[in-house]
Amino acid sequence: MRKLIMITEYHRPDSLEELLSLVSRKSPRTIVLGGGLYINEIIKEPIAVADLQKLGMTAIMSKGNNLQLGAAVTLQAMLYSDLIPVALKKAIKHQETYNRRQVATLAGSLVAANGRSAVGGVFLALDAELVFSKAKAKIEKVRLGDFLPVREDKLAGRVITEISIPAIVGVSYQYVARSPADLPIVGAAVAQWPSGRTRAVLIGYGDQPVMVLDGPEADGAVEAAKDAYSDADDQWASAAYRSDTAGILVKRCLEEIAENG
Repeated sequence: MRKLIMITEYHRPDSLEELLSLVSRKSPRTIVLGGGLYINEIIKEPIAVADLQKLGMTAIMSKGNNLQLGAAVTLQAMLYSDLIPVALKKAIKHQETYNRRQVATLAGSLVAANGRSAVGGVFLALDAELVFSKAKAKIEKVRLGDFLPVREDKLAGRVITEISIPAIVGVSYQYVARSPADLPIVGAAVAQWPSGRTRAVLIGYGDQPVMVLDGPEADGAVEAAKDAYSDADDQWASAAYRSDTAGILVKRCLEEIAENG
């Protein structure tokens, strides 16, 4: 049974400045509370929390060639938006049930993303950019791929306020699982820009989704996927199965993007 985390203080700041002041404290450790869905999954010590309810951060808007998403927007709200790519909606529905989508925030989902996170995988394929604010410091922009390996250090004293993804790209998400409701044993997310730039990401194994290709074109994506999972063995699947399936799924993603033009 998972041990519940003790919340020692609860705050509901009225401004971003107040929020940043709280999270920059040395003690008690203060983290941002969006939906609260993932706190027990990523925090292992008594904490103080700062609730985002009064601060908004829930917008979904198009700006130039990008989509800007507020950190506190829920996964369910993203499903209601016509701006969100179909593949991302597929990943959201696959990862979380209806009830969990009501409270799961985008920033929380990315902070907690493990190797089986469909949402994290699609955002990684899209080369998502996270916008951080910190007290008495300039806004900082960090790519999701750079954030995930050092997420705990990067969050210290900082708050994710916005996530940005490109709007004019083809994107596909494919997976295999024991049942449609299960998390992926193997999944693939591929994004392709009009220039031909292609990013391929694998999901289903390890501590975080794995990017296997970021190149000017799609050549080599299938082989790169097979190689990346050649040692991906655990209780759910053999490495041989994962390797073969990864190549198949990346190929399907590329075919779907080509079909949708």
